[in-house]
Amino acid sequence: VKLFLVVLLYYGRPRIKKVYKFHPLQVDFWKPDSPDLVTIGMNVDIHVPAAQLDMVFTILQQSGMEVKVMFENLQEAVETQMDNKMATKAHDYTKYNNWATINDWVISISSANADLISRQVIGNTYEGRPMHLLQIGKKTSSAKPAIFMDCGFHAREWITHAFCQWFIKEAVSTYGSDPEMTNLLDRMDFFVLPVFNIDGYEYTWTKDRMWRKTRSRNSGSSCIGTDPNRNFDAGWCTTGASSNPCSETYCGSSIESEIESKNLANFIRSNKSIIKSYLTIHSYSQMLLFPYSYKYDLAAHHSELVLFAVAYAIAALRSLYGTRYTSGPGAVTIYPSAGGSDDWAYDLGVKYSYTFELRDEGRYGFLLPESQIKPTCEETMLSVKYIANHVLNNPY
Repeated sequence: VKLFLVVLLYYGRPRIKKVYKFHPLQVDFWKPDSPDLVTIGMNVDIHVPAAQLDMVFTILQQSGMEVKVMFENLQEAVETQMDNKMATKAHDYTKYNNWATINDWVISISSANADLISRQVIGNTYEGRPMHLLQIGKKTSSAKPAIFMDCGFHAREWITHAFCQWFIKEAVSTYGSDPEMTNLLDRMDFFVLPVFNIDGYEYTWTKDRMWRKTRSRNSGSSCIGTDPNRNFDAGWCTTGASSNPCSETYCGSSIESEIESKNLANFIRSNKSIIKSYLTIHSYSQMLLFPYSYKYDLAAHHSELVLFAVAYAIAALRSLYGTRYTSGPGAVTIYPSAGGSDDWAYDLGVKYSYTFELRDEGRYGFLLPESQIKPTCEETMLSVKYIANHVLNNPY
């Protein structure tokens, strides 16, 4: 196993606290999501408290593992990133915006583009924050085929939140001038949930930058939160998920135990007759995944899903900056994981169900610099637009 270390020094805020047992020590797994998913030959990213660094290095060296330090001081990188945000409270598509700024922006851009955007709240989060969903498309008297897209399932994956905001901006600002986007919005709708795990995202700004899960309380445990991408009815809690509330891959007390999961699922169930594609945006790894993740069986539409993803969608993405993605069914391409929203949507009947794992491949991980927001969003836009065209031209 090749381990890429992120060395952590504790000082200042936000604190980084989530850890997993590793030998007699405790380290935080970035990739894969938990130690249970580690397999022979896999590259593994972890971050280590500075006080335990010497012991971890000794253990790894004795095991004959190759080690590369990616961050010598992760907390310093976090503080630098946060300091950049304090410069302005205005919404900025090339910066990471906090929840209050995003919330105001959602309301503002909806009001300013009422001819193209309809806003609704599909429910509140565990802590009572509104889950804004934007319907983007030219208003017509009859229902159009639609794509549902969400960002921010895992709170620390900040580049994903940035992409949903970028997509909405591009959609409304290029309508009428870009023939491709104009055609898409004339003939179909996009349902965009800019931030799914709002409570967790807020927590990454105020307390713990590396927080992943929701913020719900778990009965009988002092550990907080559930992994929302293990909380759906798709082989729930059978593989790559944990029944331990303290685990980063905790599947929850039951299917859709998280109110955020239930709100999303209820909306898609209610609109499944028009939703033809489900896109969920995650980071990091540079992958385009499709069902299944909870089992090794091939999806019924495997041939089309793989051909379309490999030959077209990631080729479109690579055409701009040369960024290379890998693609395939989740279980074999990354690791088995049950309870994912993409598998659930596919089993519900949403044929074109894809998971994006955005930049990068591990150099910065969850701390992707703001300088990479624009190129990441620009290249991902090409892929999403290609998927949308395919969905539009291949009705089912």
